[in-house]
Amino acid sequence: MIRRSSVVIALVSLFIPLLLLQAQDKSIGKDTKSAADQKPKPTASKDQALKGAAVEEVDPLVAQRRMTAISLLTSLADDARSFKDPALRARVQARAADALWTTEPERARELFHRAWDAAEMGDAENARRATEDAQKQMRQSGMVMRRNRRDMRSEVLQIVAKRDRKLANEFLQKIEDDAAKQAKDAATDADMMRLSNQWNAPESQAKRIALARALLQDGDVERALAFAGPVLDSVNKDSISFLSALRQKNAPAADAGFSSLLARAARDPMSDANTVAGLSSYAFTPFLYVTFSKDGGSFANQEAPPTPAPALAPELRKAFFQVAMGILMRPPQPPDQDTTTAGRSGKYMVIKRLLPLFEQNEPQMAAELRVAMNAMVSPSDVAQGQGNRAIDRGIADDTADSNDPFKTMRDRLDHAKTSEERDGIYADIAAAIAAKGDVRAEDLAGKVEDSDFRKQTLGYVDFELLRAAFQKKDATEILRLVKNGELTRIQRVWGYTQAARFTADQARTIDLLQEAATEARRMEASDPDRARGLVAAANGFAKFDRARTWEILTEAIKSANGAEGFTGEDGVVSAMLRSKNMATATAAGSPDFNVAEVFGSLATEDFYRSLALAKNFTGDTPRANATIAVARAILEPKQAGPGGAQ
Repeated sequence: MIRRSSVVIALVSLFIPLLLLQAQDKSIGKDTKSAADQKPKPTASKDQALKGAAVEEVDPLVAQRRMTAISLLTSLADDARSFKDPALRARVQARAADALWTTEPERARELFHRAWDAAEMGDAENARRATEDAQKQMRQSGMVMRRNRRDMRSEVLQIVAKRDRKLANEFLQKIEDDAAKQAKDAATDADMMRLSNQWNAPESQAKRIALARALLQDGDVERALAFAGPVLDSVNKDSISFLSALRQKNAPAADAGFSSLLARAARDPMSDANTVAGLSSYAFTPFLYVTFSKDGGSFANQEAPPTPAPALAPELRKAFFQVAMGILMRPPQPPDQDTTTAGRSGKYMVIKRLLPLFEQNEPQMAAELRVAMNAMVSPSDVAQGQGNRAIDRGIADDTADSNDPFKTMRDRLDHAKTSEERDGIYADIAAAIAAKGDVRAEDLAGKVEDSDFRKQTLGYVDFELLRAAFQKKDATEILRLVKNGELTRIQRVWGYTQAARFTADQARTIDLLQEAATEARRMEASDPDRARGLVAAANGFAKFDRARTWEILTEAIKSANGAEGFTGEDGVVSAMLRSKNMATATAAGSPDFNVAEVFGSLATEDFYRSLALAKNFTGDTPRANATIAVARAILEPKQAGPGGAQ
């Protein structure tokens, strides 16, 4: 909580110095260099500040608000040291430091160090749990798939890297030193590590790549390459996905990285079918990464909506097929000595998956590869291949008859023996085509016989169709699904707020946002989604009706205070489809659900009222979110918006 008495004293004692600080801020703002590439500048001397003030008169009210914002962030960061949750402790201090960097760089640097210490404590506990989980997976299935956990050091790093490259490298070095020590001290099973790494990069490398992805998303390609470059030396989901993302910003650099990976894979005796599958992700299915296991199972990771294959230079595309052919045609190992991650079954499935691409681009290689595939085939391989959609996922649409998109489904139905298997096939195909906005998915979902599973499938399909309609900015289709689809209440709220974005008539927009608020009020008082829905409605109204924004936001805070688990940074709405043999999830991000968005907007209109409203949150997390957003709106007006803590 903010100590009111200390703020008042600070206002009196620091008012004049901050008038000078305001003049300094304006002069510093003329520097076009990135703050991350400069050392923090010391506070200007009194004479310099007076000189700046003489040039341009400083508005006392602006200076007062800036001073209050600085005091707010400082007090919040101090209070964060007593938070029980180490993740929240790290996040609040790091984001407070980020907001303070321009005006209080030395204080910000101190907070970054404190945030890092808290993040290390939280990640150490997560690492202990992850090790136990990996050992359990290895005992049960012989495979390890690292689950994505919220990594606090990576989150702190992403903030630090935008401000201070030297400090970010210092923190990265700590991670890599820890990883090296653990590798040396721990008697880790080599096969377990290899099986894990064919899916994800080793943890310390994954952190570097995650940081680089964040920088890439912000448009800082040069620094993203500087951080990721040293670890782009092996084929895994992290490295390939980074290169695919990089290609959208800098195609020559990405293709050069891919070419280097191809050369490394060709030389590496440990490269196997899954190495080829990973490389094919960059060349043909960006952001879709598929691998196969020795028992015929598959792992598929879809990071983004279906993305067209990149227009690679002919020589680079040919190099992929040559390297792939060389690896796939290596002599098979005896079954009892096979150390590859894919084994015979997995290799068969990788070849079956890539064969259509070979036939399109390198027919002579394809003929040779088909002979090799048929030589290793067994009845069990064929059976597994028939029921595994991962084999043609992302590729079938490019090679199958465009007039018969259900051909794969009919082939699978011919081999189904039970109604449960048929239900799974209908659900699988319905989910796949719904992601592309194909409304026939609803008819397929309706064919599922099991009533509970049919309802679940319809819910997933309708949400996927809603996402597709949003991408097309189709307000009519959005509203059809919101009113008639098998959607949850929070999904309907999201639909109403998105339809309002695409409606030109302001009166109609107001009606839709009011519908969103009404839908939110239908939820239980203790449901965090009720507060989230009201926040989304308030965010919508903030663009043109501030009076209603204040009113709905006040209502949202009352709901949030009665809902355990509300964080104020839950900007995601999701759906899941799960059966005995399949599990798939989809999600859409929306800043409308975040309190930082609306508080940052309102603070530019009425700073003190926004601050008073933020203090009404009883939970540490939403209060920190709102407070940081209010302070940032004053200290960095052009960057006000999301930046809270979860």
